[in-house]
Amino acid sequence: MKKIVLLMSAVVCLISCGGNEAQVATEQEAERVEVVSTMTLVPQTIERSIQISTNLQGYVTQNVAPSLTGNIERIYTEVGDKVRTGDMLVRMDQNQILTSKIQLANLEVELGRLETLLATKSVSQQTYDQTKVAYDQLVQNISFLETNTYVKAPFAGVISAKNYEDGELYAGQPILVLTQVDKLKALIAIPETYYPLVKEGMQLSVKSDIYPNEEFPASIEVVYPTVDPATHTFLCKVVIPNEKDQLRPGMYVTTTLPLGQEDAIVVPYQSVEKLIGSNERFVFINDNGVAKRVTVKLGQRFDENVEIIAPEIKEGVEYIHVGQNKLVDGVKIDVQ
Repeated sequence: MKKIVLLMSAVVCLISCGGNEAQVATEQEAERVEVVSTMTLVPQTIERSIQISTNLQGYVTQNVAPSLTGNIERIYTEVGDKVRTGDMLVRMDQNQILTSKIQLANLEVELGRLETLLATKSVSQQTYDQTKVAYDQLVQNISFLETNTYVKAPFAGVISAKNYEDGELYAGQPILVLTQVDKLKALIAIPETYYPLVKEGMQLSVKSDIYPNEEFPASIEVVYPTVDPATHTFLCKVVIPNEKDQLRPGMYVTTTLPLGQEDAIVVPYQSVEKLIGSNERFVFINDNGVAKRVTVKLGQRFDENVEIIAPEIKEGVEYIHVGQNKLVDGVKIDVQ
């Protein structure tokens, strides 16, 4: 019995001591004071801009693919050749167009004969009209055959692909691919937040790692009218003059789009904390002598500084920028 009483006394003593230690730890945490430095937030006027990566494309790319199948008599160009508008690119088999031209010549003679007979009432109007319709149809057919037998360049550009050789049978796959390179285009995806600020005709610049010291002027030609619900971005078509042929379709470039001046809260980048295991960013502000944790969204980066956005982040707030890495929400602070 005595042993049982002693054991219970020991347990009570341990519980009492453990409770006292927890209470002491809580009291110590409550009395914890961290030394920090603060800065009063003041809006700064910034040059709002966004940087977006994209790939260049030929302003126009067209498959040279006649509407007639058959043998390819001759291809006048090779990959890399520059062509001008109207230059001959391909000549298809000519038998069909030559036969049609002979038929047209005979029909033209017949039509002239019928016109003479019609004037003397020696032939009916119906016979003449039927012949005239056949003549007009053949003229239209020859025009179609001309375009698809003697294939010419619809615009100035460079031959970017060739899929056949002289004498091969053309069927389906384009014979050539013609790409306009004296000006290029790029499609850029812009966050929907900036939709009201982006207008057609806006000037911007394009940079390539191949030319690290050069910027190429460009402009927005088309602002697409819809927003992608999956990415919450909208597309813009950017046009880049390329008279010097420095840029090429397929090149990886970055575009910097200026969006005008705007007031923003900017703080040192190193003072913004990141929650481990997530992309959440947070900062601390002075809330009447207590550190208050505030989740923020990062905006534009300016060298060592960054824009932060949150309802609590506004003019006049005391922002903790030194000593913030040892703070927890609610701890007392000593501002020095």
